Amino acid sequence: MSQYWLIKSEPFKYSWEQLLKDKKTFWDGIRNFQARKNLMSMKKGDKCLFYHSNEGLAIVGVAEVIQTYYPDPADTTGRWVCVDIQPYKNLKKYVSLQEIKSHPVLKNMPFVKQQRLSVSIVSKEEYDIICQLGGIK
Repeated sequence: MSQYWLIKSEPFKYSWEQLLKDKKTFWDGIRNFQARKNLMSMKKGDKCLFYHSNEGLAIVGVAEVIQTYYPDPADTTGRWVCVDIQPYKNLKKYVSLQEIKSHPVLKNMPFVKQQRLSVSIVSKEEYDIICQLGGIK
């Protein structure tokens, strides 16, 4: 059974558009224990809402996990992990943070409650609502 996640990236560091060009990437650089636990819980086929943080402030696409966690190559301590993702679907309409915060269900997402967390769990209901708001099934 698939799980759903939200992953955050600052567009100037790595954008949705760059993922579309690259066709796949490794999701690295996570240095928070709760976010690491979430990465380690990801399974192949899980869907990830791709959120542009700092500028844009919107969910802009859906990625898919294609490789479960392995050691982050940029980490010399051996404590941190990354996963591989690829684009899954473009949203026809970006779903803004403001829209999420004003929605009766979405306003309670872990992502809203802990905005500094770069990888967070998303319920099936939240995922479905965001996809609907974004114009995809």
